[in-house]
Parts: sequence; C-alpha cells; structure tokens
Amino acid sequence: MTDSRHVPVMLQRCLDLLAPALERPGAVVVDCTLGLGGHSESLLARFPEARLVALDRDKEALRLSGERLAPFGDRATLVHAVYDELPDVLDRLGVPRVQGVLFDLGVSSMQLDEADRGFAYAQDAPLDMRMDQSTGISAAEVLNTYPPGELVRLLRAYGEEKQAKRIVAAVVREREKEPFTNSARLVELIRDALPQAAKRTGGNPAKRTFQALRIEVNGELAVLERAIPAAVKALDVGGRIAVLSYHSLEDRLVKQVFAAGAASTAPPGLPVVPERYQPRLKLLTRGAELPTEEEIAENRRAAPARLRGAERVRKDVE
Repeated sequence: MTDSRHVPVMLQRCLDLLAPALERPGAVVVDCTLGLGGHSESLLARFPEARLVALDRDKEALRLSGERLAPFGDRATLVHAVYDELPDVLDRLGVPRVQGVLFDLGVSSMQLDEADRGFAYAQDAPLDMRMDQSTGISAAEVLNTYPPGELVRLLRAYGEEKQAKRIVAAVVREREKEPFTNSARLVELIRDALPQAAKRTGGNPAKRTFQALRIEVNGELAVLERAIPAAVKALDVGGRIAVLSYHSLEDRLVKQVFAAGAASTAPPGLPVVPERYQPRLKLLTRGAELPTEEEIAENRRAAPARLRGAERVRKDVE
C-alpha cells in the first residue's frame, strides 16, 4: 500500500489535460491549492519550460512544499493566499494571463494527518478546522455559538445531512451543559443522535457534519464561487483549467461555471452569431471524470474525487 498522504489524486490525468497548454515555452501554470506540493512538483518536472505560481492559505503547507520545490529554484513562486485572491496575486507578480490552472479542492493530506487540526473524525482533537490558523473562527465556536436554526441550515446545505434537526437538538442540549472543545465528544453525540438505519449507510456517521463545519469555518463555497470564474478570466486563449472536487456541492459549482462558459449567449434566431456571444470555453471532460479502481485501491483519498477540465477558446469581448 502506497503512503496515501503523498499521492496526488488523479495526477496523470491532470497533467495530460493541462499538457497542450503547458508545453509552450514561457507558459505559466497556477496551482491554486498547493498543499504538500505533489501536483506542483510533477507539473514542474513534466513541463521544464513552465513557471509555477502556487497558492495556499496554510503557512505550514507552504513551508513544507517550499522545501520540496526548492530544487526548481525561481521557476516556482509560492504565495500565502486564499485561491479567490488569484487576480490580486497575478497582478502583484505582473502576470496578465496564464496558460494553466489547477484546483485540488478539499482538505489537504497534511491537515487530515495532523491530529491537532481537528479535521479528522477518526481521532480525538481540538475542534479547530481552520486551514489558516492565524485567522477566523474555529469549528468549536460555530458549534457553541450559532443559533439552532443556523446550525440546521449549515448541516443541510453544506453536509447534505438528512438528520440535521436531530443532531442539532443534541448539540444544543449538550453545549448548555458544557461547551464543545474536542472532536470525539461530537462524534459520539452524532452516533447517539442518529437512528439505527442512518448509521448503516455511507461510512462514518459524523462525516457529513464535519464536512459542513469545515466548509463554514473556511468559507469554502463562497471562496470557490469567486475563484473559479476568476481563474477562467485569467486564462489565455488556449489555456486550460482542471478542477478536482470531492463532494457534490463543489462539483456542482464547477459544473455551472464551466457550462455557462461553454454556452452561446446569443439571443435566439440570429442567423450569424457575433463573436461576443460565442462560447468562451470548450469542455475537455464528458461530465466529471472519476478515478480508476486501481487508483482508489492505492490511495483511498481519491475515492470521492471528480475531475472537470475546460479550455479557453476566445477572449472576453468588452
């Protein structure tokens, strides 16, 4: 069994999708979710003419991947930023257009493996879940302070949790006795709150609640909603974008942005469609591509991955 912490998900497919755009001399590729640097290292190795700009909000991830990418010297520029800050980052670096963009969404392996970050429900840890621990509110604060109705909305919207009301009723009852600080207590509460039938399907019963808290704490969907259109806008004509999502909410958002970009915006009935109405994107994947069974066997974290790719086929017409 390969050490799944250091196995980038769907790596070969991502490289192949981006290849036609990154084989040009002087190409710039942005890794919007650097993590431990596995995808970035492979991009730099496979495309020796390309320059990399890599973003991460997690300072520890930047430090570790900085060591990993050091052999590539000034071909790699690492930036402490959230990926919706991409336009500002490119502006500061004086890069008007890029040829490739990669997003590998979800929690990085390092965050899952460091017990004290509180992302994983399999081990007891402080309920933190902030990707950038220098800012924002923790998962414990969300659980202890949000009104019940807001918690129910979160669990339904971000965790797609059908038993949200039961779980929140139990949380509210328990937090009045003592505020939540650690993950094990929450996991146990969820197990006790769920009916037997709900515990038999879909893996760990705490999974959906933890996902909802993580998305809320890090503003993930709001950030993604801004980031994907910004990344498309930064692409040069012929440039390509590849996005790996890990749950249906992320994938739906990516699908909507790509579908809108690949559609004509012409009013019906025009005999000739002017360029400004032509699609800006060409889809490179039929629906979302899934990892192979072999890859899942080698790296269980690849199991929920969904990959979508698109190519920029025309400029924005002002």
